[in-house]
Amino acid sequence: MSDKVTNELIYETLKRMQKTLSLHTQYHLETKERLGLVEYQMGGITAQYASISKRLDPVDERLTRIEKRLDLVEA
Repeated sequence: MSDKVTNELIYETLKRMQKTLSLHTQYHLETKERLGLVEYQMGGITAQYASISKRLDPVDERLTRIEKRLDLVEA
């Protein structure tokens, strides 16, 4: 009789472990998906930053030229 109880206990424990593992797997997949979205958004932000930087470079050059022409800064 004790073998039967032990086998049932083992079976129940394994079922609980399987359920827990399934939940952890689900959370892991959700985390991976969310991380992918964050990476995608970071890529977009990086591209926007590069675009803004590219557009501001000529403005900075023009401002430097204007300052030199007006003797606002030392050459």
